[in-house]
Amino acid sequence: MDSARVGHRESGSIFPGSPNARDPGHPASEAILDICGSGWAGAGKSLELMEERVQERAIEGVEDIGSASAWRVFGFLYFTLVAYGSVGIPVAVLPGYVHLNLGMSAAVAGTVIGLQSLATLAARPWAGMICDRKGPKLSVLLGMACCVVSGLLLIGAAACESNHWLSFMLLVLSRFPLGMSVSFGSTGAILWGVRCFGPESTGKVISFNGITTYGGVGLGAPLGVVLAARWGLWGIGIFTAVFGAVSLIVALRKAAVAPVHGEPEGFLRSLGRVAGHGIAVALSSVAYGVLITFIALYFISKQWNGAALCLTAFGASFIVMRGVFAQSINKWGGYRVAIPSVSVTAVAMFLLWWAGSPWLAGAAAMLTGFGFSLVYPALGVEAIRHVEDHNRGSALAGYTIFFDVALFLTGPVAGVIIGWYGEGSVFLVASICQVVSLAIVLVLYRRELRTATAI
Repeated sequence: MDSARVGHRESGSIFPGSPNARDPGHPASEAILDICGSGWAGAGKSLELMEERVQERAIEGVEDIGSASAWRVFGFLYFTLVAYGSVGIPVAVLPGYVHLNLGMSAAVAGTVIGLQSLATLAARPWAGMICDRKGPKLSVLLGMACCVVSGLLLIGAAACESNHWLSFMLLVLSRFPLGMSVSFGSTGAILWGVRCFGPESTGKVISFNGITTYGGVGLGAPLGVVLAARWGLWGIGIFTAVFGAVSLIVALRKAAVAPVHGEPEGFLRSLGRVAGHGIAVALSSVAYGVLITFIALYFISKQWNGAALCLTAFGASFIVMRGVFAQSINKWGGYRVAIPSVSVTAVAMFLLWWAGSPWLAGAAAMLTGFGFSLVYPALGVEAIRHVEDHNRGSALAGYTIFFDVALFLTGPVAGVIIGWYGEGSVFLVASICQVVSLAIVLVLYRRELRTATAI
């Protein structure tokens, strides 16, 4: 058995039957202090308690991903569902609460929502370094703890509603740990699964992670509306805190995967190594960004009905492709999956721009889901394929940053384009972005083939 693949795992159940064995030599708390600096020293006691649970249990071998059921993979990606579900719960409620209950402007309400994305982006490098140096379990534990802290701050905001400014400040503060929970929870969950099932599982794990990502937001949003209607902000805060606390206990009871030892490289170097793939996926993600952001406005400008059905069609086709064809990345390779996927997305965006009826627009939205679904995992597999195991957390975090930045910038940039050229123009621009993305992927694939031939 290759020693690099000797790891630690448990049965794959979300609720394993026995706690981890203790290993006094595992310096989990020092990891955070090393990475985050002395400013976190005050949290040392809490991290020491967390350290006692982040222990490893030696089990020889890595489970074959082909024999792993979707449920066993979900045993790790459950934590992504928790993080994104916690993001989705307040997303449809907070703008109205800030604007109507606290008397702030609509612009301020929108800014509050955006703070979570900034926190997610800022925490990506930390999440990658923690996964590489101290193992992905610690990253997941931090993610779940951030959900708890965010929920407690929301409870505080609800309790102080009579004091609008104090309530507002607590609400703003709650967005930062919530955003951090996405980086720590999702990055850790992916690496935890990949380290358990082996590097060949990367495509399947990343693909399923996308389902839990969008599923978490999709389930969380209506749940948040129900909670707010019944119990107000109190209900959202309590549910988020309890959900995170239960998930923290679940994570503590799961067997850790030992970090792969090796010489760590700086995050900027890891970012540079995946830059080509990151730029390609960023350009491709423009299609997703403009579709979910501007399809309703586009339908209004055309005096059509049924914009929501376009989003439903996109979501359904996206999930079907991720669920049914996730193994195609392992079978055919990331580039061979990404090339037709980006091509289909380019055609779909062009059809959406050219559509003369809502039915054609709906078909184009569905086609977008089929095309875009596998782009991120396919290029992600290739991005980290040649990265050393002990640096893959940073590489994955760097790759995801390109996706995060693209979605963050798509809205305002596309808004300017609409102001100049009209609502439909953004879909034509998105189609052009797919063509550029395709060109980058082809260059990367050709370079890969030349390297393989030379070897």
